[in-house]
Amino acid sequence: MSKVATRFAPSPTGALHIGGVRTALFNWLFSKNQKGTFHLRIEDTDKERSKEEHKIQIIKSLKWIGIEHDGDEYIQSQKIEDHIKIAYELLKKGNAYKCYCSAEEIEEQKKRARQKKMPYIYNRKWRDADEKDAPKGIKPVIRFKSKIEGNSKLNDLVQGNV
Repeated sequence: MSKVATRFAPSPTGALHIGGVRTALFNWLFSKNQKGTFHLRIEDTDKERSKEEHKIQIIKSLKWIGIEHDGDEYIQSQKIEDHIKIAYELLKKGNAYKCYCSAEEIEEQKKRARQKKMPYIYNRKWRDADEKDAPKGIKPVIRFKSKIEGNSKLNDLVQGNV
């Protein structure tokens, strides 16, 4: 069996809170119990809300409570080019698609779901559409092309088959 590696991936959009401490502690304890590694990955891709002072506070707080990560912390924004490359590979292989829904259109879908007292589920409008029909002036987001029907199964080391 390969070595266990866990991670804690906070967004530096505010101070570390008790829920984050709980998640970090569980992952750190599991990795140490399995003689594995525990990594800290700072999810600073929300450029508007991420702050350097929050990142520093998170790292200091984890050290203060005795949770030490192995190696250097990973900073997501420093790997953005890698993420873009992988996103385009997913598109090329047909495992992702470009969605041209506007923010207003998505918000309208969410509003209709709330009115019906149902959870919001994206309608996959662009999943199989032709990009030639894409509206002008809307920067697309890339979405995973996940299964519509059937089941997916994974073997979770903690929960077993899920």
